[in-house]
Amino acid sequence: MPASPRPRPVIVAVFCVLATSLGGCAGGLSSFIVSTRNHQGDTALANQNFPDAALAYRLALRVAPNDEHARAGLAQVQLDIAAQDYTRSKFDDAIAALAIATKYAPGSVRLAELRAEVEQARVKRQIVLSNFPTYRETGLALRKSYAQLHVESSAIVSTLQRFNYTYDSTELLKAIRQSNQLGTEVSKLTARLGNYRQLVEAGSPERSGNAPLSPGASLLPLP
Repeated sequence: MPASPRPRPVIVAVFCVLATSLGGCAGGLSSFIVSTRNHQGDTALANQNFPDAALAYRLALRVAPNDEHARAGLAQVQLDIAAQDYTRSKFDDAIAALAIATKYAPGSVRLAELRAEVEQARVKRQIVLSNFPTYRETGLALRKSYAQLHVESSAIVSTLQRFNYTYDSTELLKAIRQSNQLGTEVSKLTARLGNYRQLVEAGSPERSGNAPLSPGASLLPLP
């Protein structure tokens, strides 16, 4: 059988051009994917959808591990998650989120500041818990009572609004009574709030016995 003809130089050149083109397309495709994922992450982050934002930035980093936009975005997501956990007293989760963020933004001053703030709060909580084991329940009751003040204040506003179209002075008398009652409730709550602070600082009644609470015995000064 006759030997197969050698590939012509023109065909070889075409193959080289195709290979080069494919390489360029691959690079362009990677850039497109990274850009798309970053955009998805930015949109999710703007909407405070932290899980989707984190996923989008991680997918971008799979394609381009050193992409600065994706790294900064993922660090911001973890920072926001940590801040959210902090406000919910989930200190361990906040520290874990900050540890991830630090991998992508090791020089961030804000990360370092938040970490110090969370760690300090964790220590303070332990001191408060040691002094006053039922502080959570008492604090929750106070918050509910203060929230009720908003309802009572709204009732006064409604009464005044009725006078605005009825011009009945009895509505004003009712508003005065409501206001006096609200003032009494505020005074009571203020006293309870002051006692709550003393308990947090000096210890719970069962631990301090029948002795009067003394602000001077504070273990944890509060503003």
